[in-house]
Amino acid sequence: MSGPLPEALPEGLPGGLLSEIDHVAIAVKDLEAAVDFYAKAFGAAVVHRERVDSDGVEEALIAVADSYIQLLTPTRADSPVGRYLERTGEGLHHVGYRVTDCAAVLDVLKDLGCRLIDEVPRPGSRGTTVAFVHPKAAFGTLIELVEE
Repeated sequence: MSGPLPEALPEGLPGGLLSEIDHVAIAVKDLEAAVDFYAKAFGAAVVHRERVDSDGVEEALIAVADSYIQLLTPTRADSPVGRYLERTGEGLHHVGYRVTDCAAVLDVLKDLGCRLIDEVPRPGSRGTTVAFVHPKAAFGTLIELVEE
């Protein structure tokens, strides 16, 4: 980021751009084994499964209150999750935050000089609109903005 942070949000945007945690994403090598672990260890059931070919992943969502644990496995080695697993191994991949207006939040972040992975929102799983903020802009955490 460059320059000082603003003292207030731009006009027209609600106070606090993040409404809640949408999901915590965990990269796994074996999706079925991870689903089985959550079922046996916590009695958790998958509420949604989806293959997102544009991201090269298959996901299984487990509901936790109003949020999700998103188990992700790559469908191809050159996907971001595939490269992450190769480089880092299994574990926490990113945190998804719900926002009311993904494009407006991206504009605020651009104005702050944040490094972004997605310059414009794009389709995500579950019919959402998403955009990713680079971990170097967010203290080492990959952030996904999720608009339902």
